[in-house]
Order: sequence, then structure tokens, then C-alpha cells
Amino acid sequence: MRSYAFFRHTACEYFPCHQTDDPESFNCLFCYCPLYALGEACGGDFAYTKSGVKDCSACAFPHKRENYDAVVARCGELARLAGKKEK
Repeated sequence: MRSYAFFRHTACEYFPCHQTDDPESFNCLFCYCPLYALGEACGGDFAYTKSGVKDCSACAFPHKRENYDAVVARCGELARLAGKKEK
């Protein structure tokens, strides 16, 4: 077991922050989803509000214990997105 890949914060007033049938496996490690910044390419179950704000309330992808590796694998995309642009 890789303890660094899972954290459950049951004392949090928002736990669980998404609907789940398995709160024992609800991973709080990515409390704020790092994939949010990828917009439509995040791969999660999201929608846009009428005002154009990304709404991830129906997405539990980063909160599933088994998805840790999939989230971390996309960090390169996030680094490129945040990288300095040539002028």
C-alpha cells in the first residue's frame, strides 16, 4: 500500500464533498482538483454553468483511490500550461 497516495479527512466539515457510495475509499488528497486548470481536457464529469463557470460537483474522479496515478500522470500537462511563453 502506498500511503502517500491516499488521505481521508473525515473531520472536514465538507467530507465527503461529492456523493459517494464508498466513503471509506474517498480520497481527499486532491481536495482541489489539479486537473481543473485543464478545462475541457480534464477528462472528468463536469458541466459549465450558464455564466460559463466550470462546475465539477458531479465529478469524483480525483477522489477515487484508484485514480491517484492517473491524476499524477497529467502533471506534465499542467506544467506546460503554467510554463513561460516565448515572446
